[in-house]
Amino acid sequence: MQQLLGIGIVLGCVFGGFFIHGGSFHVIWQPVELLIICGAALGSIVLGNPKHVLVEMAGQIKRVVLRKKHGAEFQRQLLLLMYELLITASQGLKALDEHVEAPRQSPLFNRYPLVLEEPKLLAFIVDNFRLMAMGKISAHELEGVLDQEIDAIHEELSQPSKSLHKIGEAMPGFGILAAVLGIVMTMNSVGSGATTGEIAEQVGAAMVGTFIGIFFCYGVLDPLSNVMHQQVKEELSNFESVKVVITTHASGKPPLLAIDAGRRLVQLNTKPSFSQLETWINALQGA
Repeated sequence: MQQLLGIGIVLGCVFGGFFIHGGSFHVIWQPVELLIICGAALGSIVLGNPKHVLVEMAGQIKRVVLRKKHGAEFQRQLLLLMYELLITASQGLKALDEHVEAPRQSPLFNRYPLVLEEPKLLAFIVDNFRLMAMGKISAHELEGVLDQEIDAIHEELSQPSKSLHKIGEAMPGFGILAAVLGIVMTMNSVGSGATTGEIAEQVGAAMVGTFIGIFFCYGVLDPLSNVMHQQVKEELSNFESVKVVITTHASGKPPLLAIDAGRRLVQLNTKPSFSQLETWINALQGA
């Protein structure tokens, strides 16, 4: 809803102001200019990024459009899943293997469907519970390994927003490119007997390219890349939470304290209180 409101404000103020000033919308409808600018931007994205970055970019844009966020229910499921895994790990490696070897077939994991919908986070949890269960790595060494993995994940997830931001910065240049081509065509028409009015109309159409480039830069792609960046930060907070739970438990702390340590890294807008966490765990134990 907030993003729709923002889009409405941008479009309403820009094009509404243009209309109030006496402008006509058919003047700024220049499909050829749009083709040149958007085609150049799309081609640059494809040219400048490997396939896996393009796939991740499409996925992040889809999540922005669908407004899919990790809310309070997701955090409840994640923390309770971690708690159950810690309890299971205390029963022995064999009991834990039944779940982490095939998480999508595990009844434990299937109680938390929102976590199962996040393949990267699921793989992070499963792989590192296997590592912790081996018992041949200290808590300090485990923390270093997890920090390096999270840094690598951060770099990979941040690449789409960085690439989109660079393309956004290039949009005014693509707009100028379209405008220059329009001016070239206008100059060619001068020698063909075009009237002053026709030349003025062609120059105006060419200048629309500059407007489109600037509008897409500051009104579309820059805000979109910023939302994607914030979305990645939110996603990484879940990885950090899992890391702290695992390393705290590996250092010898009981499951409840380990889960509470992870709870503290949850973003404030979805962070449960300690009493809420206790209530969830008590309800789980009483089930």
